[in-house]
Amino acid sequence: MHIRIRQALVKGLLMVLTGLALSSCETVQTTQAGVVGVDRKQMMAVSSEQIDQASRQTYAKLVAQERGKGTLDRDPAQVNRVRAIANRLIAQSGAFRPEARNWQWEVNVITAPEVNAWCMPGGKIAVYTGLIEKIQPTDDELAAVIGHEIAHALREHARERASEQAMAGTGISILAAVAGLGDIGQKGMEYAYMGLLGLPNSRRHETEADRIGVELAARAGYDPRAAITLWQKMGQAGGGAPIKFLSTHPSREDRVADLTVYAQRVMPLYEQSRRR
Repeated sequence: MHIRIRQALVKGLLMVLTGLALSSCETVQTTQAGVVGVDRKQMMAVSSEQIDQASRQTYAKLVAQERGKGTLDRDPAQVNRVRAIANRLIAQSGAFRPEARNWQWEVNVITAPEVNAWCMPGGKIAVYTGLIEKIQPTDDELAAVIGHEIAHALREHARERASEQAMAGTGISILAAVAGLGDIGQKGMEYAYMGLLGLPNSRRHETEADRIGVELAARAGYDPRAAITLWQKMGQAGGGAPIKFLSTHPSREDRVADLTVYAQRVMPLYEQSRRR
């Protein structure tokens, strides 16, 4: 009987938590679908103002740190190249989100060995010299990288992840305490959350960014098929791939297959942009 009571309590609390989470959320359409058809609605429990403010503060602090170390925008040729490509992509952001053209975009190059690039919410971009020097991307391939990162910002994936974590963290803590699961039980629930919801959502975000990225590149006059060669280069540089089931990124095989389809879908945009 005690077990049944606890099970009923857990089930009821889950229903209550779900209701509270849904009532505190808003359903938003962050971007237009574009030719690639990314039209999933997103549940947000954290405001865009909160995320954007945190992004501005974090980016300003990081830029100041890198400037102090002498690792910010050290090579003018690299900086000019990255900014020229980024500006062409930014000019096309209105195809997915018209107000994004008015964001306070910033683009900087950081001297560091990591093969990395990112775009914070609100359009704060950084490209690492490790990516440029180790991958040796063409302009089309570099556009694929930056377009992918811009897509994360347009889709507000960081805000969506923060919303999921806020809701899950509150729900897991309350449920574990009421059900008497203890620290071990709570940790198990956290891992279950990551396996069932957290990681698949991250893979979904990556796929959305890939698809939007190739359309941004095509509209900006960069060959969208370069995204395929880019990830092939990334695979060669990265060595062994992580286990697919536990990875927050799609496998290289899945990613290349998906990009092949969507790069072909936006080829008319690329051909049109070249004729302008």
